[in-house]
Amino acid sequence: MGPRVARLCLAAVAAATLVAWFGATPAVAAPRNLGDDTEVLEHLPARLPGTLPRRAAAQRASLRSQPANLPLALALARESIDQARLSGDPRDWGQAQAALAPWWTAAAPPPAVRLLRATVRQGQHAFAESLADLDALAAMPNAPLPLRAQAELTRAAVRQVQGHWSEARGACERLAGPGFAALGNAVLHPAHACLAELDQLQGRVPAARAGARLASLAREAERSGSDARWLHLLHAELAQRQGLPEAGRLFALASAGEQPGIYALASHADWLLENGRAAAAERLLAGRDGADALLLRLAIARQREGRPEAAADIAQLRARFDAAALRGESGHEREQARYALDLLGDASAALSLAQANWARQREPADALLLWRAAQAARQPAAADGLRQWAREQGFVDARWAAAPRTKGSAKGSTP
Repeated sequence: MGPRVARLCLAAVAAATLVAWFGATPAVAAPRNLGDDTEVLEHLPARLPGTLPRRAAAQRASLRSQPANLPLALALARESIDQARLSGDPRDWGQAQAALAPWWTAAAPPPAVRLLRATVRQGQHAFAESLADLDALAAMPNAPLPLRAQAELTRAAVRQVQGHWSEARGACERLAGPGFAALGNAVLHPAHACLAELDQLQGRVPAARAGARLASLAREAERSGSDARWLHLLHAELAQRQGLPEAGRLFALASAGEQPGIYALASHADWLLENGRAAAAERLLAGRDGADALLLRLAIARQREGRPEAAADIAQLRARFDAAALRGESGHEREQARYALDLLGDASAALSLAQANWARQREPADALLLWRAAQAARQPAAADGLRQWAREQGFVDARWAAAPRTKGSAKGSTP
């Protein structure tokens, strides 16, 4: 798994929405021999991972008979992308790709296809290919303004995930400028939220000022009847990096309501675990373990509580990682590193995985994971590059000074 691959997105430039994806593999076990006919293989959710709602299933049937129907292909691809962000199932990304198959390898597809292709590639962690499409779309003066706005914001998201914060800032500044003013708050709000977060990450303004800006944007969104959970989530993460207790209230707001995103749930669970509230983390994630990111945190919570279910959770995670490897999937290093560090107590393996993850993506969670793994492995020099990066960026995270001791790590091994 990897982290969210996008921070902010425009939903058809009609509303500002936070989107996130944890590259969680579905609940697929490694091959094995079955028992008797009464053996329960899996308890299925209301919607199977990798399947679409009934309306989308009908659209897919229609598309099979007319694969070049562009409006239908775009609608189905959007539906699959939205579902991928809710389910954390990579098969939904594959369904979006399949819908765009007639144009997938085209050098110059229609602008709407190029945008969705970039989004799918982003979700599949093909960052370079995604950026190539986004750059091309942003440079098309005749492309519809909403598509160019989405391309800029998605490009900012990718750059931020990669740790290229200056490039992300440039994209958000363009969105906040006169070139996209005609789109109103649907673009202005996420652009300002992006800049407020980057201001804090880069140490440009006091955290309190950045937090106040996010809180103001959330109030504006709520007054207009828009979903403000994505803004509460950004504010919660900011407070978490500062070690402020208000983070808990904000995470609760971000993960409340119907269909909270996987990223919001996982982030809330992380805060609960960091603050010694494993039982609350288990309650939050109960029945929501279809995505690896959530099963991992549920297993950590149960292990810390001494619950017998933890052993089965750990075995299931191992089976999922094995199945992902058989499918040739990449981008799971963050979850595998936490699995090794927090569940197995294998600091050496965790450090290797955290380093591989850091080479791919550089969000605050990735930095914290590398820091913790280096300390637990008694190899603090492995974090020297991380410290230099933090100094250059102006980045500060209070959790570095209070990282929780991992399973099997020695006293005094954390900073």
